[in-house]
Amino acid sequence: MTTQVIADRLVAMNREGLHMEIYEALYSPEVVSVERTGEGQEDIGFEAIKKKGDFWFSTIAQTHAMSVGEPVVADNSFAVTFSMDVTFKEGAMPGMEGRQQFTELAVYIVRDGKIVREEFWS
Repeated sequence: MTTQVIADRLVAMNREGLHMEIYEALYSPEVVSVERTGEGQEDIGFEAIKKKGDFWFSTIAQTHAMSVGEPVVADNSFAVTFSMDVTFKEGAMPGMEGRQQFTELAVYIVRDGKIVREEFWS
């Protein structure tokens, strides 16, 4: 798959709510995920990324709105914005209490037709 095809599929799947299915469809098993907010947490490997995703969604009490921007694509990378309006479960996410609205920029690196690295910036 080309970088453009991967970017378009990632956006479409996110818009359809297929968040966990994205990992199997588009990610390398050795993917590296970096959270650039807070302490810069880094997770390595398919299972670690899935576990992080499961945790993230488990902290949300209610999703009021979520939108995914159009991808900006280069040869082997692309970026997408995610805008969220969510209410977190009480005590589930330290520093993220109650209803929060924010936008993240996700940057993805593609190699051999799979996402090998993702970084999230807010």
